[in-house]
Order: sequence, then C-alpha cells, then structure tokens
Amino acid sequence: MHSSPFVAWENYYVIVGSSAGALTGLQFVVMTLIAEQRLQGSGRQISAFGTPTVVHFCVVLLVASILSAPWHGLSGPALCLGGVGVGGIVYGFLTIVRALRQTDYKPVFEDWVWHNVLPLASYAAILVGAGTLRRDPSSALFIEGAAALLLLFIGIHNAWDTVTYLVMRGSSTAPSE
Repeated sequence: MHSSPFVAWENYYVIVGSSAGALTGLQFVVMTLIAEQRLQGSGRQISAFGTPTVVHFCVVLLVASILSAPWHGLSGPALCLGGVGVGGIVYGFLTIVRALRQTDYKPVFEDWVWHNVLPLASYAAILVGAGTLRRDPSSALFIEGAAALLLLFIGIHNAWDTVTYLVMRGSSTAPSE
C-alpha cells in the first residue's frame, strides 16, 4: 500500500494548528483590552493591523487542516492550498491599501515588514508549495510547513506589537496622581 506524504507531518500540524487556534482566541482578548481602554482609534486601524493577525492565525489553522485531511491523492490538497495562497496574496494587497488609508497611526518600517511584506511572502510560499506538491511532495511540504510557521510567528509578533503599543499609549495618556 502506498503511504501518503502527509503522514510524516501529522504531529507538526497538530502542534502548529493547535497553536494557531489558541492564539486566535488570545487575539480576541487583545481586542477586548482595546475596547476596555476606550482608546481613540478607528475601524480602519483595526482592519489594517488587528484583523489581519486573526486572519493569519486562521490561515495557519486552515493549512494544518488541509494537510491533515485524509486525502487520497495530491491534486485536491494542491488545489486547496493554491486557493489559500492566491486568497492570501489578494488579502495582503488589500491590507496594504487599508494601512495606507487609515490615518490614526503612521506605520514605521518594521510595521510594513511584519504586517505586509512577510505575510505576502508567506502566502506566495503557500502558492509555490501548492504548485510543487504534485511533482515534489517532500519539498512542497517543507515549503508549506515553513510558510505556516512564518505566519504563526508573524501573528505572534503583531499581537505582541499591538499589546505593547496599547500599554505604552495607555501609560502616556494616564492621568498623573
């Protein structure tokens, strides 16, 4: 019987997918903190910097699910991952437009790298991995694994960046006693 190339990656995607699911929940806590502090801001700012973090975590969970499903061939997962890659690239450019349109915060170089450049690179890698899956499954799975892990790290960084921004902003606007 022919063994699936996905079997060797099961534990990896259990870990990465579980982490993405848990971190998605933590991002909701971050949004609650924002609401409780009653900070001035806009929906545009959240659309540019907050929502993409949740999307990245959810995409990691989706990739883990696709690659953990009991496929009987490589065409199905390649097609699904290709759709994820294309969708992510489109969403990445939409996020850039949103970052440019919001006026509450002026992104610095690090913001552009972590919120736009690295996510686009991750989604491009997912697309490349999808295109490679049928002819070189081993390499494709390493590409997919690296892209998913990069998206997870991007989400962690961006969530932490949001929390530290809120803490610093809150401490600078707190009334002195």
